[in-house]
Amino acid sequence: MRKALPLMIAGCLSAGLTEFSYGADLMAVYRDAIAYDAQYASARASLEAGREKLPQGRAGLLPTVGLGASTTWNDIDTTRRVAGATETNTKYNNNGWTVTLSQPLFRWQNWVAYTQSELAVAQAEAQFGLARQDLIVRAAQAYFDVLLALDTLATAQAQKVAIAEQLESAKRNFEVGTATITDTHEAQARYDLTSAQEIAADNDLSGKRQALRAVIGKEPEGLKNLRPGVQLVRPQPDDINKWVEMAESASASVQIYQALYEIATREVEKQRAGHYPTLDLVATRGRSSATNSTTLGFGSDSNASTIGVQLSIPIFAGGAVVSKDREAVALKDKAGADLENARRTAALNARQAYLGVNSGLAQVKAYEAALTSSQSALDSNKLGYEVGVRINIDVLNAQGQLFDTRQKLAKARLDTLAALLKLKAAAGSLSEDDVAAINALLE
Repeated sequence: MRKALPLMIAGCLSAGLTEFSYGADLMAVYRDAIAYDAQYASARASLEAGREKLPQGRAGLLPTVGLGASTTWNDIDTTRRVAGATETNTKYNNNGWTVTLSQPLFRWQNWVAYTQSELAVAQAEAQFGLARQDLIVRAAQAYFDVLLALDTLATAQAQKVAIAEQLESAKRNFEVGTATITDTHEAQARYDLTSAQEIAADNDLSGKRQALRAVIGKEPEGLKNLRPGVQLVRPQPDDINKWVEMAESASASVQIYQALYEIATREVEKQRAGHYPTLDLVATRGRSSATNSTTLGFGSDSNASTIGVQLSIPIFAGGAVVSKDREAVALKDKAGADLENARRTAALNARQAYLGVNSGLAQVKAYEAALTSSQSALDSNKLGYEVGVRINIDVLNAQGQLFDTRQKLAKARLDTLAALLKLKAAAGSLSEDDVAAINALLE
């Protein structure tokens, strides 16, 4: 009995993990998420739209060309009262076309708008980078949640089998008179409780699988678990201050607000340019024609070309320019405060994630030691029960401790990996390479 129990537990755990042992890995889930996730698709479309800000800003520095054409039919009745009334009717057609070219020579606000468009593209790129890192974290977390839910279910099933064996042993010992009915009742109570836990674990697994399905767009056929006894390494660099420094400068959220601050700074300059004169080069080429008049008897054709510069000096616009200047200054101050808040938030996230990784590594080490001790305690209590120096409740408690420790160890490992991803996301360095690194830890 003492040797059969660990083998039975291992068999149940192996059976519970079979469904997910040979199937999709984390990298496959991540690539499915890239192709399906709606948030990521929205971010990709937003990036494409943001990149169009650059040609729009450049357009203010390039010439504009316009073509105009018209044709007019004239039918004029004229009455003259000179030495008697006479009436005349004149009919003719006027038509023509004009091509106009305007090239800004000095429009400071247009140049500032162009520099703003470059920053807008940088903001869009940073926003997309944030969405990509968020997708990695969400996909990995959904993957880990399924693994943990599956491990919880497998643990409940294995514990149920072990308690069932202990229940049968208690019943046999009661029948032969070597144990009391209390042992049977205690084992039965534990068995019923574990059955309820198994139902709850199965329901939780279904929910976690649906959450993963919402990210990748299909039912997970099978997910690879962490290799048994996998060793997790400490984050590099192993210095919380360096991670905080990286977060304050390279975090995607900080880069977004940095771009917004630079845009707001240039907006002040752009609004103040409303006081500056503008100078444009303007050239036109046109032709106009008139058909023969019914009374005058002749038509005309003319061609005209002009080229010159136009100077415009703003003098007063009802105070609108000054008001917009004050508004831009206030918005710049707001953008500066938002940037500082983003830096502080990124630093806080980096500290929390770093501490989470360190805490997780310490827990993994402690639970690994506790697992060995729990297994030894179970073996000792099982042997003591067989020789009569331990009672049934001692064995049940030792079994419960072993299963609880095994489950907490699995959770600590997955939580540590998730914290490592969040740490790199906070520092702005999370990439597909990190997904591949964790993927290499899977079976």
